[in-house]
Amino acid sequence: MTAPLAECQNLQVQVESILQLSHQETSLRSQDTTPVQSSLRKAVSPTFEIVFAGAFSAGKSMLINALLERELLYSAEGHATGTECYIFYAEAEQEKVILTFLSEVEIREQAVALCQKLGLTPPSNINQADMVDLLRQGCVLIIQKEGGESKSERAKQAKALILLLEGFEANRDRIHSLNNATYSMEQFNFSTLKEAASYARRGSNSAVLKRIDYYCNHPLLKDGNVIIDTPGIDAPVQRDAELAYRKIENPDTSAVVCVLKPASAGDMTKEETELIEKTNSNIGIRDRLFYVFNRIDETWFKPELKQRLDRLINSEFQNTTRVYKTSGLLGFHGSQVKQYTNKSDRFGLDSIFAESVKGADGQEETPQFVNALMQYCALAGKLSATQFRIDVRGYETPNQNYERILDDYGMPLIEQLILDSGIEEFRSAITRYLTEEKRPQLFANLADDLQPVCINLRNNYLDKHRELDSQPREIEAMKSRELQLLSKELQDLGEQFLQHIELEVNQLVNNKCESFEKDFLLLQTRMIGKLDELINTFSVAEAYSRATLSHRRNATAPLIAVLVEALYYLSNELEDVLVKSCQEVINSFFQRLIERVQKAEYYSHLYRLLGNDAGIVEQIKGLEILVQHSLMDAAKVECDRFVRESPRFYDEGTFSIYQFRQTLAQTSQGYDSESMVQAEPAIRQLLKLDFEPKVSETIRKNFRANINAVLKSRLLPLAEIQANDILQQYNNARNHLEQTLEKEAEEKIAGNMRSQKEVESNIAVYNQAVCGINDCLYAMQLNSHVLPIITDSDFKSVIVDTEVLKEALAV
Repeated sequence: MTAPLAECQNLQVQVESILQLSHQETSLRSQDTTPVQSSLRKAVSPTFEIVFAGAFSAGKSMLINALLERELLYSAEGHATGTECYIFYAEAEQEKVILTFLSEVEIREQAVALCQKLGLTPPSNINQADMVDLLRQGCVLIIQKEGGESKSERAKQAKALILLLEGFEANRDRIHSLNNATYSMEQFNFSTLKEAASYARRGSNSAVLKRIDYYCNHPLLKDGNVIIDTPGIDAPVQRDAELAYRKIENPDTSAVVCVLKPASAGDMTKEETELIEKTNSNIGIRDRLFYVFNRIDETWFKPELKQRLDRLINSEFQNTTRVYKTSGLLGFHGSQVKQYTNKSDRFGLDSIFAESVKGADGQEETPQFVNALMQYCALAGKLSATQFRIDVRGYETPNQNYERILDDYGMPLIEQLILDSGIEEFRSAITRYLTEEKRPQLFANLADDLQPVCINLRNNYLDKHRELDSQPREIEAMKSRELQLLSKELQDLGEQFLQHIELEVNQLVNNKCESFEKDFLLLQTRMIGKLDELINTFSVAEAYSRATLSHRRNATAPLIAVLVEALYYLSNELEDVLVKSCQEVINSFFQRLIERVQKAEYYSHLYRLLGNDAGIVEQIKGLEILVQHSLMDAAKVECDRFVRESPRFYDEGTFSIYQFRQTLAQTSQGYDSESMVQAEPAIRQLLKLDFEPKVSETIRKNFRANINAVLKSRLLPLAEIQANDILQQYNNARNHLEQTLEKEAEEKIAGNMRSQKEVESNIAVYNQAVCGINDCLYAMQLNSHVLPIITDSDFKSVIVDTEVLKEALAV
């Protein structure tokens, strides 16, 4: 689609310039610019693709033929091919056709799909003549059983399979096994588009074509308009249906003509509903949707169909004005009869309808158009009784009636038929849209999508400029301003430190500090591992020896004495592990805390103001020592309590008292150490029964609660005191800043000036781009869609508003 106006030549560069400016502003990067990019592609694209989409046998191809008033596309009921047809503009002397064939694999897939629908055995090899003959015979039987090839959906599919097989046989030398072969019409020795289109339109040929590119001379195709005919959305081969949907959802698609069947079927199918949903979801299409209810002639003599169609349109399509009722069959053939026939060729029976008139047995067949015209004349009730007193005689054949009626009433009847077909209304609407509305709408859509981007960018620049313009421009003023803000800054930094510590403590006590949780889990693992190690290596002989050594007069020791020695031994050993592990946990916690504090923004800001951190790290390190001592004491107390047996250790009915009695019975077998040593496994089991619950209680509940309580009770008061100490550093901060502010002020003033020049430069780029786009919009007479520029008065209004605000605050 070539740009029609000189003012719009640089549109893409101008829009991309604005998008780039918007992306440079960090505060605007979250804004979605996808709609702008989509509408820009449409506005500058050299083509405008109009996709005709609809169900199998909806009449898409016939409608396109009627629209262009040329018989280009194959249109016959039951033709279930996956052919895509693209119709481009060409000068009269450059018309041509390019044909792309299906591969053998794709043809076999279509044949299998149709066989499955028809209940026929799918072919394993479509190159075997006998297999193909059997399939053809099966299709002929189905058509005969259904009463004719157009009498039912099943018959139409059988005819489609026959055409597919015939097309493969007729074009076998042009079809490749895996690839899609492409040929120009010259390679077929066709010299005109009419010859090539006639070949492609033949049912058997069309059935094996994947894509047909027509280059046609028609005013509707000028300005880059491309008409695309797609396979049916309910095509028997799933891949063909998906191809149609992919084209509908493709961002290159600019408009969609939905050709719908309710005029003949009564209701929308689920595929048609899905078609409308998918078109509505493509932001590249927007409201460029045309809904065509084709085969409207079937409602002329079926009142119930007309009522259902009217209800459907009134309920489901009330929000759009682009709804059309057409009969592609009557409109197209009517125009052909009007332009190219007369009495000498029996009004087309011997010319444009000659192919369908030929009968296999020498008898004339009735073209579909002739039957439809007879119904129109006899049943539709569309014709004026005073102007057209038409007699459809039952004793004449339809062709004889046709020839006689046209001889009597001639072109006025055909013109009325074309008018009633709705094709002229549809053609006028499409023509008006493509020649008058399309381009302004594309540019208006672009401007509307660009509007919020421009408004945000403009406001952003004005806010930045106002902020920079309000900054002091002299060193002393800058220093004075910084010192005035000093007290508030110190207060804010102290508050930020306090909030940081509160957050750290809160995460700790709520088990959300992953690093601390890993460290504490390691402590638990060590305690459990140490307990298992102590019990497994506990020596009864050594404990017995320590017990007798304490009582020199005695040569023996009771079981209780051995257990007492074991209790002291295990408790003391576990204490050493808990104390050491606790030290490591606390050390790691404070080390991480200091690192996070030092990485915080408030810490570096505090260093800038004071030249130091106001003693934050020193205070935290000092607190670490206090916490270490406090928790080491807590660990010792916790493990000292392990010396006491568990409260329920000797309760009746427990396994521990049973184990104790069993062990006592074993150790009472003698009075020397041997009986004790022999009972060592049982004594170890007793110790395990006693210590495991106590240690578990400590490491899973008691000691963690101690750590949480100590850290919270120590850290939060420290943070409050330190926040207050930071605020008291005003004099130190002032003295420090006075030594550095002059240089900082110089750098800040220079930086502000650079920033202001950058903003002004960006504003200039913005204004240049917007003015260029607006010139294009003015040229398109889209004055209501122009984009905002930034003028000198915008800056003045900002300054006036600021002064008024200051006065109001002073009052």
